[in-house]
Amino acid sequence: MELWDAYYEDGTPAGRDLIRGETVPEGLYHLVSEVLVQHADGDFLLMQRAFTKPNAPGLYEATAGGSALKGETAEEAAKRELLEETGISAERFMPLYRTVSHDTIYHGYFCRVNCSKNAVTLQDDETVSYLWLSRDAFLALLRSEQYVLSHRERLLPNLGRVLR
Repeated sequence: MELWDAYYEDGTPAGRDLIRGETVPEGLYHLVSEVLVQHADGDFLLMQRAFTKPNAPGLYEATAGGSALKGETAEEAAKRELLEETGISAERFMPLYRTVSHDTIYHGYFCRVNCSKNAVTLQDDETVSYLWLSRDAFLALLRSEQYVLSHRERLLPNLGRVLR
């Protein structure tokens, strides 16, 4: 059983636990962290979602991410999810966005890494492939039907901060 902390829309703790898979009560939210990864050479990391995922199977997203576990901050969740889903470890995360949608508070982060591009590992049942793409190729895929629409809507308005 995976436990999450409950939050109010403004991000203050509600003092309640939520359980993955159960309906989030009206007026409460859980945290989800997403990490946009750029290599030191300028390329961006895109992950292809597993074909067994209930939402957006087989589509790409420029993120490693997931729900913050009970007791985790959004940044701690970002660090953990990045390592779990890609095998990449990073210490510095720049906040990129905060968006509220339905029962979720999304925290987007950006990090730059200088690891071997071949060192990316895939997490079973989460991802099936990955790509390192140049800025232009990344933007083209981001705007295509092969990209997760909901993530595009969160990421696109905030990309100017990292695409200088």
